[in-house]
Amino acid sequence: MSGLYIIIFGFLTAFLVVLFSMPSLIKVAKLKNLVDTPMEDRKMHRWSIPTLGGVVIFGALIFSYTLWFPEEYDHIPGMLINFKYVIACLLLLFFVGVKDDIIGTAPLKKLIAHIIVGFILVIMADIRIISMHGIFGVFDLDLWQSYLLTIFAYLVIINSINLIDGLDGLAGLISFLASLFLAIIFYLTGNIPIALLAGVLSGTMLGFIFFNFSPARVFMGDAGSLSIGVIFCVLTINAINENYSTGPDWLQQLNKPVLLLSILSYPLMDTLRVFILRVIRSKSPFKADKNHIHHHFEKTGIGHAKTSLLLFLFSAAVVCSQLFFQLFCVINQPTILFFLQILFSSLLMTGLYYMVKKSPSKS
Repeated sequence: MSGLYIIIFGFLTAFLVVLFSMPSLIKVAKLKNLVDTPMEDRKMHRWSIPTLGGVVIFGALIFSYTLWFPEEYDHIPGMLINFKYVIACLLLLFFVGVKDDIIGTAPLKKLIAHIIVGFILVIMADIRIISMHGIFGVFDLDLWQSYLLTIFAYLVIINSINLIDGLDGLAGLISFLASLFLAIIFYLTGNIPIALLAGVLSGTMLGFIFFNFSPARVFMGDAGSLSIGVIFCVLTINAINENYSTGPDWLQQLNKPVLLLSILSYPLMDTLRVFILRVIRSKSPFKADKNHIHHHFEKTGIGHAKTSLLLFLFSAAVVCSQLFFQLFCVINQPTILFFLQILFSSLLMTGLYYMVKKSPSKS
């Protein structure tokens, strides 16, 4: 079977599993009162909503990925390593997440789980960032630098997905778009096994959006956000290390780390912004609040749906901006490109916010 068909079938399988399984989970969660009741001021919803959407997300990912996994691509370096350790990390984080969604999990236990997963990915699987590809003049990293940067990237990515799961449809839309971009990249480079993982995640997120878009009927919870976050971590690191020489000429010209930062632009921007503000105000960076970018957009009165769609379009625009800067403006100096993307995304976000805030029609 050709690689494209494998990815398409994996995408469709995951999509259909979510589409047909989620209604039953929502019904059971309501019957057993496994719901999130808005008893805190920071909550964005006003009625009880099931929080176990991650159970179906996890099931769809595992089922679709293992069902269509292309063992005939065993010539690709790291194929079986990715498969084996991704499943192990998914299982561990799923159980931690589902326990947290039902009865809560102590922060220390969560930290221990993240340390174990980081050890599995970085040390055992050797899935780590090995080069900065010229950003700040740095190319190949020393082993200790590689370990530290990869652990930092893992913690930021997995927390960023968790933190944007605060608005109806937002985490699903952003994750769908990012995983779709990654599936295309890996398909073009011929890495079908990892493209399948991205395609399965994309299909899962598309199915989830049907139930999570405003007004949401279910949340992904920690079981979902942690599962999605660790997959994005694996996809991101593999994309940075991927050999693009087998892809089309335009793809070979793109700076890999900047491309991945662009693809995950909104969750990374929001997470780093919130953490910095909390530290400046002498608060714990992990203490939840309503100071996220999507909170500020929602406060303007445009609602959950328009906010999520606007940030979805923002994410797509940031990726397109890199294509424009590199392919049309031929700006290929890595550090300049890095700061140019930061400047563009910051100006675009600021412009969108003030445009929405001053708009006379917001409903």
